[in-house]
Amino acid sequence: MRKVSWMSTITLIIAVPDMGLRRKIATDLCAAPMVQIISETRDLMATYTEVEEKTPMAVVISGQLAREPEFEVMRALFSALDVRWLVISDQTGGGWRDQESPWERNSDLFPISGSISGAELIERLQTVTRRSRRHGAASGAVSPARQTITNPAPPAEMADSGAFILIGASTGGVDALISVLSCFPPDCPPTFIVQHTGGGFGESLTRLLDRQCAAEVRAARDGDRIGRGQIALAAGSRAHMRLGGGRPMRITLLAGTPISGHMPSVDAMFQSAVPGASRAVAALLTGMGRDGARGLKALHDAGACTIAQDEATSTVYGMPRAAMELDAARRCLPLQKIGPEILRACAAIPPRATQRRATT
Repeated sequence: MRKVSWMSTITLIIAVPDMGLRRKIATDLCAAPMVQIISETRDLMATYTEVEEKTPMAVVISGQLAREPEFEVMRALFSALDVRWLVISDQTGGGWRDQESPWERNSDLFPISGSISGAELIERLQTVTRRSRRHGAASGAVSPARQTITNPAPPAEMADSGAFILIGASTGGVDALISVLSCFPPDCPPTFIVQHTGGGFGESLTRLLDRQCAAEVRAARDGDRIGRGQIALAAGSRAHMRLGGGRPMRITLLAGTPISGHMPSVDAMFQSAVPGASRAVAALLTGMGRDGARGLKALHDAGACTIAQDEATSTVYGMPRAAMELDAARRCLPLQKIGPEILRACAAIPPRATQRRATT
């Protein structure tokens, strides 16, 4: 695997909406022979296109763009290329201040000051790209999440239980979902996910998760029936995902107004599953705000197994905290334990025949 030496050329994209700042950064870097600016962009969609086409070693991106929900998906999509993201931390006008950063735990993100000098920026670029593994990762190497899939065979009693899985996530949720889903077997129980993200990235996120998971991940579509080995993802759409009965379970997508400030809403999905709570295992992962807390409480009170991610492993401990404050989660777990616990809880749900005898 080739490592980047001190004098190797650093291919770079500058993604900054402010043209003045963008040109200043470009001018400062032009004097460095080891830096090659291959593109300048002003919004996330253009940045996404340029990174996908030109695969830079690093991107200098404004805090304003890094705070948009689409950025998390974009960053995860390009993690296999090991792109380094240098995020301007104090850009004037809605920038990313360090104390508000939800991304500080990610090893591919590096905050820099908006007033950083050209020489300091060059030194920073050399430091962060010297550890780059991009040339090895870009060759088609299997991602760490894919390598950790063990595909354990589910217990026989799970097959007839009718168990299903519900997961809600927001800020930091892409990496959290990869962690949770990476341990799911190819024939996992039917799984339904709402992930907050902006429009335009839902399909990309679906493809990302599908590549990382042993089970099939598909975008939620109205009228679809989701069975074993299938995961339905609602992200970046203008409709709420609600679950109907039947086997396989049926999805309904309903347009309307945001619920708990979001569309699609985790609360909307959780609430729709309350009639089947005895067969449900629901998890609320990292995220800002309170979406999902009330729905998780309703599922908890109706007999579902409910789980919240703990503070130590949450990128933003907002949604899980709100759930814990409502006493909505039976268990509060670190991220690495949530996937296995979900599968264990599904296996513990008695077969449907036993459920019917118990209710007669």
